[in-house]
Amino acid sequence: MNKLIACCGLDCEGCDARIATLKNDDELREKTAALWSQLNGVEITKEMVNCTGCRTPGAKTPYCSDFCQIRKCAMEKNMETCGDCPRMEHCEILAAITGNNPQARENLKREAR
Repeated sequence: MNKLIACCGLDCEGCDARIATLKNDDELREKTAALWSQLNGVEITKEMVNCTGCRTPGAKTPYCSDFCQIRKCAMEKNMETCGDCPRMEHCEILAAITGNNPQARENLKREAR
């Protein structure tokens, strides 16, 4: 199972937070923080843009580590990803991601145990 596929099916490998963390790229952190602040309507600082991936050891953004309901649910159910959940197709929490990102749903189906 590809550990760079997040619990929700997003591909962490292409995430700017992960790329900035691995390359220690403060310019990319600042750019990502500004974009995420605008998209989410909250202040996100460059210091918050550190993550190695949702399911890998290491740094996590505050959202991924503390607030992501999808990740919390998968962890509580002892599942690698939502692809392992029999309710995946009808989950309203997951639909926040897969409703706008069909590739995430495909990643989950491919990664299911």
